[in-house]
Amino acid sequence: MAKNPTGTSLREQVRQSINSQKRPTWTVLSSLLAVQDVLGYVPDEAIEEVAEHHKTTTNQVWGVASFYTNFRFTPSTVHTVEVCWGPTCHLMGATGIIETLHDQLELDGEGDTQDGQITLRYNTCLGACAQGPVMSVNHSLIGRVTQAQARAHVSMLPSMQAEK
Repeated sequence: MAKNPTGTSLREQVRQSINSQKRPTWTVLSSLLAVQDVLGYVPDEAIEEVAEHHKTTTNQVWGVASFYTNFRFTPSTVHTVEVCWGPTCHLMGATGIIETLHDQLELDGEGDTQDGQITLRYNTCLGACAQGPVMSVNHSLIGRVTQAQARAHVSMLPSMQAEK
């Protein structure tokens, strides 16, 4: 069983995540979100622990987890780049930004770079439509972004700097 640097098992980290929720009503979805907030992804052990905690089946938990595209089922990369492709951002140029980043990161779609350092994700809404097109680099929003600015922001990531 995997351990983190503090020696806590992955299952124990999952249990602590589930039990740390502050809302009075816990759901399968809120439990999965709590796990992803702590670990950065939802491992198989989390599906099992959430099912046990909510007295349901792993199939039902997997049904919830796989429905939402925001869940990640493998460990996170070092950096996350998200591009909003919701209606407003799409109309304002998100497609060109996505294509620019595909080229820069050598990706054909969403996913992790070959070196495992950067994840590119499409997001249906980053909550800043008035500033579209919008992207997020490591959870920092950048509004009214151009293709050149998107490329520059990604170029400033330490993993991209190392390639130069």
